[in-house]
Amino acid sequence: MSTGGRADDDPDERRGSGRPGHAVVIGGGIAGLAAAHRLLATGARVTVLEAGARLGGKLRAGELAGLPVDLGAESVLARRPEAVELARAVGLGDALQAPATATAALWTRGALRPMPRGHVMGVPGDPALLAASGVLSAEGLARIAADAELAPTELGEDVAVGAYVAARLGREVVDRLVEPLLGGVYAGDAYRISMRAAVPQLFEAARTHRSLAEGVREIQRRAAERPQDTGPVFAGIEGGIGRLPLAVAEACRAAGARILTGTPVRELLRTPTGWRVVTGGSGSAPAEVIEADAVVLATPAGPAATLLERLAPAAAGELRGVDYASMALVTLAFRRSELPAGLTGSGFLVPPVDGRTIKASTFSSNKWAWSGTDPDLFLLRTSVGRHGDEAVLEREDAELVDVSLADLGEAVGLAARPVASAVTRWTGGLPQYPVGHLDRVARIRTAVAGLPGLAVCGALYDGVGIPACVASAHRAVDAVAGALAAGRSGAPAAGSASAFGTPGTEH
Repeated sequence: MSTGGRADDDPDERRGSGRPGHAVVIGGGIAGLAAAHRLLATGARVTVLEAGARLGGKLRAGELAGLPVDLGAESVLARRPEAVELARAVGLGDALQAPATATAALWTRGALRPMPRGHVMGVPGDPALLAASGVLSAEGLARIAADAELAPTELGEDVAVGAYVAARLGREVVDRLVEPLLGGVYAGDAYRISMRAAVPQLFEAARTHRSLAEGVREIQRRAAERPQDTGPVFAGIEGGIGRLPLAVAEACRAAGARILTGTPVRELLRTPTGWRVVTGGSGSAPAEVIEADAVVLATPAGPAATLLERLAPAAAGELRGVDYASMALVTLAFRRSELPAGLTGSGFLVPPVDGRTIKASTFSSNKWAWSGTDPDLFLLRTSVGRHGDEAVLEREDAELVDVSLADLGEAVGLAARPVASAVTRWTGGLPQYPVGHLDRVARIRTAVAGLPGLAVCGALYDGVGIPACVASAHRAVDAVAGALAAGRSGAPAAGSASAFGTPGTEH
């Protein structure tokens, strides 16, 4: 094998020298960067390899009309600690902000209607609150009452959220409440998404309560008793959540990490003493061979499957079965003087059943105090596309702006043209969590666990939200801790004899 350079010293000389173990993180999204940050805290030496030109994955800071904007995810779930703690650890604690308003709406049945209170991912606990919103028809409200009289619905090991909720409460609850809320997280289809994976507290409630509404009320009662669940549900960062991965990368570099962009990994190989990572190089960057004691694979399913094809074919096969949804964000800047008077609240969701092009709109300058400080300009954004409905993404950027404006005109009476616009496409951006997803993840991890010093992490494993990605990264680092310790001590990695047979033979 011919390579253009070597990025590490001889592994045999390195082992037993007392030097820190070396970990390579493949993938520079938030999961990979969080893994690098945690690895550095253990005393490891760290190299991060990102195939693309920038870091951050689906978190991306940008600018429109001279104003900072998020061109990807815009908030974190604040009631999970991992992302907030990471932000504080890298110096962004003072920049964390709760939304200035959390008053959202649903554009459904021909009007903007207030988002009902008292639900869990759209599943109502109080029919009276739901009735007051006007989101459901009289027939839809009447169907909910049947839940208390129905015989228990078989759950099995897993069930689709939409299928189960429709069986208990009727399709209208799914189509006008669950679908837009769950679709806002996964850009997917509620009738395919796993309840066990996507809404585990609802799955448990369904297992233990005959009435689904009763189970939702129990979830809410328990949440009210937990102090950590009384603060803001979400948090952003002044200047945009896209600042988070950049700050993590900066902190990692300051701690000694080597972070390379434009550096795809061509091969991942086991050696008698650890791992060998071969980069393909990009542009003027030569190919390199990097020796490591441990590897954290923090890429989407496709690249991970390619690297694991020979090492763990069972894991590669499972990864190739993971499906992704594509979507686009249309970010628009308007003159405040040209806005309609009713542009209030944080924005609105759109049930797909209503047949609109946009799936949601966020009134950024209302939602985030840092985004609303310009007295002349107002920022908002729309989202288009979801799993099974990606044909709209074949349109040109200008067309996506126009269809967004048309829907905004109908929804809120917006007639102005934007002074600036940006379309950000996230092709294959969100992994789907169909029924059986957690079993697939378990099989992938079992197969990978047979390779000491290797672990996987990212949005496809433990949740698509930022805190879940950070937690996934921490789990991966914990999984390779033994290999890093062996690298420091000079001992052979656990399982290396059985993995290689005769020492010195590369497979």
